[in-house]
Amino acid sequence: MTKKPSDDRSEIPFGTGGETQQRGGPVLTTNHGVPISDNQNALKAGARGPTLLEDFVLREKIFHFDHERIPERIVHARGSGAHGFFECTTPIPDLSRASLFAKKGAKVPAFVRFSTVAGSKGSKDTPRDVRGFAVKLYTDEGNWDLVGNNIPVFFIQDAMKFPDLVHAVKPEADRGFPQAASAHDTFWDFVSLMPESMHTVMWAMSDRAIPRSFRMMEGFGVHTFRLVNAAGDWCFVKFHWKPKLGVQSTTWDEAVKISGADPDYLRRDLHDAIENGDYPEWELGIQVFDQATADSFPYDILDATKLIPEEVVPVKIIGRLVLDRNPNNFFAETEQAAFLPTNIVPGIDFSDDPLLQGRLFSYMDTQKSRLGTTNFHQIPINAPRCPMHNFQRDGMMQTMVPKGRANYEPNSLAEAGEDGGPRASDQGFITLASIAEPAAEKQRIRADSFADHFSQARMFYVSQTEVEQGHMADALIFELSKVKLEHVRGRVLGQLRNVDEGLAAKVANGLALDLPPAVAPAREPLDLDASDALSILKKPPVVKGRTLGLLVTDGADEAIIKAVTEAARKAGATVKIIAPKVGGVKTKAGKILAADEMIGGAPSVLFDAVALVMSKTGADALTGDKAALDFVSDAFAHCKAIGNTPEAAALFAKAGIKPDDWFFGLPQGADRLIQKLPERNWVREKKGM
Repeated sequence: MTKKPSDDRSEIPFGTGGETQQRGGPVLTTNHGVPISDNQNALKAGARGPTLLEDFVLREKIFHFDHERIPERIVHARGSGAHGFFECTTPIPDLSRASLFAKKGAKVPAFVRFSTVAGSKGSKDTPRDVRGFAVKLYTDEGNWDLVGNNIPVFFIQDAMKFPDLVHAVKPEADRGFPQAASAHDTFWDFVSLMPESMHTVMWAMSDRAIPRSFRMMEGFGVHTFRLVNAAGDWCFVKFHWKPKLGVQSTTWDEAVKISGADPDYLRRDLHDAIENGDYPEWELGIQVFDQATADSFPYDILDATKLIPEEVVPVKIIGRLVLDRNPNNFFAETEQAAFLPTNIVPGIDFSDDPLLQGRLFSYMDTQKSRLGTTNFHQIPINAPRCPMHNFQRDGMMQTMVPKGRANYEPNSLAEAGEDGGPRASDQGFITLASIAEPAAEKQRIRADSFADHFSQARMFYVSQTEVEQGHMADALIFELSKVKLEHVRGRVLGQLRNVDEGLAAKVANGLALDLPPAVAPAREPLDLDASDALSILKKPPVVKGRTLGLLVTDGADEAIIKAVTEAARKAGATVKIIAPKVGGVKTKAGKILAADEMIGGAPSVLFDAVALVMSKTGADALTGDKAALDFVSDAFAHCKAIGNTPEAAALFAKAGIKPDDWFFGLPQGADRLIQKLPERNWVREKKGM
C-alpha cells in the first residue's frame, strides 16, 4: 500500500492502483464478523489474473447485493414511515379491556407507514390516489395493527373482488402503463360495472385523493370492529385518526407540477417536519354504537362501502398519536414493516365484514411472500416489545435459539424437572361469538342490506362546498377523457345520474357527450342528510405546520425578511428562502443571506403561500426569468396568498397578474399573510384564473 497526501495535508492510504483505502473507525467485517483488510479489490491469481472463487469477501458482498431487493408490495408499494408513540388521553375500561386504553397517560411505542395504493415503489408521491394509513402499536399485550386508509370507505364489499380491483387499476396488462393512475380504460370499465364502488370513487375524485401532506390527512380503520370489556360486554366501533394540523389538499394542477418538481414531496415533508421537531400529531377517535343502533341505520354497518356520519354517531377522542423519530434505515424499517389486520389485542375484536374477513387471510400470506420466511415477525420493526413465547420453532431465517425439548403442547415435561414451555391463559384473547344468523346455510351470496350503492355517494357529494364539487367534476372529466372505450364512459355517466343529476350533466358537458339513461340501481337511493365533517373546506384552517416560500433578490430589505420570518415562527409555520441562485443574495445592508433553494428548483407549488421581498433592480431582473414568472403566476392561479414589497409590481405586471385583496403589502401585512397560509382565494378559480 502506498500513501498520498491529500489537499488538507493529512495522510490517506491509497492502493497500488490509486484506489482509496480508508482506515480508522470501527473495523469492517463480513456478516459473520471476520475482519476485512481490503474492501476495494477482489482476490486474483496475479495482478491481472482471474478472480478466485475462494474470495469469500467478494462472494458475500455480491450475494447480499443480488438479494437486497425484496418483492415490492402488490399495493401500497410506495410508502413512508416514522416512529412515535400512542398515548391514552381518555381511558375507556367500560368499553374495552385493552391495556392501552386502561389508564390516562399510558404510552406505547408506535410505527406508522403512509403510502399510495396503485403505484409501484418507484412511482411518485402525488398521484390522485387513496393513501394508506397503517399504524403498528407495540402494546404490553402484543402488537395491534390498525391497517387503514385516508378515506373511510372502500371500493368493494367482498374480498373476493380485491384481485380484480387491483388488476383493473394497475398498469394495463398488455402495455405496462399508465403508472400510478386510475385514468384509464380498465379501471373505469371495472368500477362502471361495480356500482358498489361509486361511493369510494366520489372520494377518490375529491381533493382527499391529493393530500397536501401526510401530516394533514385523516386516517380511518375503514371496517367496523368491536370493543369488548372485562365482563365480556361488547359494542361496535369505528376508528378515526384526526390530524391536529387539520385536513388540507393540493389542487390538481399543483399535484401535477409537484410530481415534476419533487416526486418525493410527501416523503420529504414528513421527514423534514420530524427532523425540525415539528412532530405530526393525530387524535384517535372512536364511533361507538350498539346492535340496536346499527339496526336503525338505513345501511349495513358491515358494508365497507358505507360510513357513519359524525353527526349521527359523534367521534369520541380517546388518545393521541405523535410521530417524533425518523427511521434509521428506510429498508430495514419502512420497507420491511409487515402490517397484519390479524394483529389484534384482547379488548378489540373483528366484525363479520366480508372485506375485513378476506384481509385477515390475505395479509399474512402476502408478508411471507415478500419477506421470504414465516419468521418475519422476528425482524426488529415487526417484533413485539412484550414477552413472546410459543412452540413455533425452526423455519427459514430463525434468529432465536429456543432451548429444551418442549416444542409441543400439551406436554408433561415439567413433572420431570424440565421446562415445559408456555401455556394458554384465561386472560388471553377470546374471539366473540359471531353475530350472524344462527345455523346459516353455506352459500355464495351478498346480503340484501348491502344493495344500496348510491345513497352515501350522494350524501358525500352534497356535503361538499361548491368549490369541492367543482373539483370533483373536473377530476371525473379528466379521468374519463383518458378512457378510450366509449361504452365505458357512457356507463359511468349513467351511474353518476344516480349520485347527482347536476354532477352527471357537468361531466357529460365536459366530455361533449349526451347524458345516457341512469343505470338502474339495485336499490333506490335515499336522500341522506349532508355531513359537514365530510368536507375539507368546511373545517377550520390551521396555520401550524404550513410553509411559506419567500422569494428574495439582491438589495432586499433584511428587516422585512425578518418581520415575515418572525410572524411565521410565532404561528408555528416554516419559511424557506428562495433566491435566483442557491448561493443566496446580498441584502440592502450588504449582508449575505443564504438561500434554502434556488428559484428554478423550488416552484411555488411546493409552498402554501408565497412572499416576494425585492429591490427594484432585483425585480426588474426577474422579469426575464421564466422560473420567477412561473413562481408568481402559479401562486396566483392556485389561489394562494401573496405577500410583496412594492418593488415586486414589475414582476406581477410581466406575468399578467392584477393583484387582488389576497395580496398583502410587506412588512405591514406580514401577520395577515401568515394567517392566510392554509387558505385559498377560490374566487380566482371562479374567474377562470
